[in-house]
Amino acid sequence: QVKPQLEKDLKTIYLLFIAIEYKTQVVAGINYCIKVQVSEAEYVHLLAFVALPQENQGPELVRFSTDKTRDDPLE
Repeated sequence: QVKPQLEKDLKTIYLLFIAIEYKTQVVAGINYCIKVQVSEAEYVHLLAFVALPQENQGPELVRFSTDKTRDDPLE
């Protein structure tokens, strides 16, 4: 659900977008740190926030890091 936000920020379209690994952190909602494969050798790390259900909001892309590899640790 955060793919369109990332594509808009980077002004690009990803034909490949596969979540490979993720971690969660409970805050006033949930932070998701996600490693996403966007090409054969390129990965992007995303931080997405999902508010509590009563907030009635969708996921929000908080930040991202590009030019990652499959072996880069998820930060």
